[in-house]
Amino acid sequence: MAGMLEGRRRILIIGSSGAGKSTLARALGQAAGLPVVHLDKLWWLPGWQNRSKEEFDALLGEELEKDAWIIDGNYDRTLEARLRRADCVIRLAPPRLTCVAGVLGRIWRNRGRTRPDMGEGCPERVDWAFLRWVWHFPEEEGARAQRILARWPQVPVITLRSRRAANKLLREVRNGHI
Repeated sequence: MAGMLEGRRRILIIGSSGAGKSTLARALGQAAGLPVVHLDKLWWLPGWQNRSKEEFDALLGEELEKDAWIIDGNYDRTLEARLRRADCVIRLAPPRLTCVAGVLGRIWRNRGRTRPDMGEGCPERVDWAFLRWVWHFPEEEGARAQRILARWPQVPVITLRSRRAANKLLREVRNGHI
């Protein structure tokens, strides 16, 4: 599995919230020596205000021009722009209960604080609409991302369906298989 990452310098990580995208991105970035870009950090301004699409696109464009990166996040509107520059995609697709549990655990661990992969001034919070979005991610956002990926067959996709699979990939990378 990690062999698919050999020589890859521009890796996208996509999947539902709570699937472990940011956690995997940080660990993979450290293990492979690649800089990590969190799309949530680019999008969110203090107080959960979003940037304009134009400002976000400009910031993302700067990152995409770099020679090496791991970018984690969905933002389907920009997925094709990212795929144009990507060497590989890691798609996290664990069961929806795993993702909901991941979100709830993240809320509990970070309550009242801003996560390192989030924009400054955006403390963790409970949002029932967001939890519903996570629950319906596979058939809505996930399906849309799959349709976009299908238009880019030249970009290899590694699909990981469990945290165990993600940890196995990370172990392989740490053992020098990238």
